[in-house]
Amino acid sequence: MFFALLVPDPGSGRSTARDRVADVTAIVLALFYGSVMMLLGDATSPGAALPWQADLALGLLCAAALTARRRHPLAVAVALLPFGAVSVTATGPIIVALFTVAIRRRPSLLLLLGAVNVGTGVVYFLLHDRPSSGIWMDLLVRSVITAAAVGWGLFVQAYRRLTTSLREHAARLEAEQQLREEQARLTERARIAREMHDVLAHRMSLISLHAGALEVRAGVSPEELSIAAGAIRGSAHEALEELRSVIGVPSGRPEPPQPGLADMSGLISSAREAGMTVDYDNGVPADGLPAQLGRTAYRIVQEGLTNARRHGSAPAASVVLAGGAGRALQITVINPCAGTNSAPSAHGGQGLLGIGERVALAGGRVTHRAERGEFRLEAELPWPA
Repeated sequence: MFFALLVPDPGSGRSTARDRVADVTAIVLALFYGSVMMLLGDATSPGAALPWQADLALGLLCAAALTARRRHPLAVAVALLPFGAVSVTATGPIIVALFTVAIRRRPSLLLLLGAVNVGTGVVYFLLHDRPSSGIWMDLLVRSVITAAAVGWGLFVQAYRRLTTSLREHAARLEAEQQLREEQARLTERARIAREMHDVLAHRMSLISLHAGALEVRAGVSPEELSIAAGAIRGSAHEALEELRSVIGVPSGRPEPPQPGLADMSGLISSAREAGMTVDYDNGVPADGLPAQLGRTAYRIVQEGLTNARRHGSAPAASVVLAGGAGRALQITVINPCAGTNSAPSAHGGQGLLGIGERVALAGGRVTHRAERGEFRLEAELPWPA
């Protein structure tokens, strides 16, 4: 908008060139209005309060004072108002000064300044010897012009407040969007980290178990060596394939589905083939469990068997699944352990922390403790009806 150039927007960069353009615009407008009013009014008549030359000189001085209106708007307006009682040309700079104050100050103060400006018109009329028109004309003209300047200034003030508010709101929305994106990235990284831990810890424990058996056994036959090597190679290959599926690296064929309750028997068989003794009791129908819930259950049992192999006092475990729709899915993994302390905690227990996070995301609860020579991992997950 054109009049906004008179006072640069506080939200924009204040360059020297912009300030100079604003100063020149304000002075030109003020002198143009003051000169027109001087020619149309009684300022050039013999009965004027001041000769028109003096009137014009005061107008020029008042216009020059507008260069300070951006730094001291109220002080400039108060200093210029009295000149309106003796100089018609000064009314131009006074109107610009009132407009500048209206952009920055409250309406009650503007009402007072506007009333003073109209009042100086009464003084000018009284100082004129032979006015050509009645006092009502001076009051009407000054009132209309003053109201227009103050009203337009208040509009600019409201507009700038609105635009500032919109800028701040947009900045907040952008910051919130960036925060949500960052949280999403962190959540995805945490999910990938948990998946990688579950996959690699399980498969590496199987490889370690086979390699340990080869290390402690002497005189291994070629057939047994071939079987053990095949098991190690198969576990490493499966670990690589599952790792690719977790991080999304293509392997030349469609990504395999994520494991669930239907794959639990294969997980138990894999543990048994690695030399573990696993008792498995599944009281849950494979086709009645939601996919996400089945995946969480699979990872919990997988981590429980991994902990049993790595930290248990014997290669044995018991897995029990129970529950139903509308109640809860209960998962229990028990393995023998030495002493009363939890062996996984002694080694960091990162897998158990991952289980805790998974269960918390599913809205369930998990407990684990070592007592009476056994380590018990118990999880309860909500199962919608």
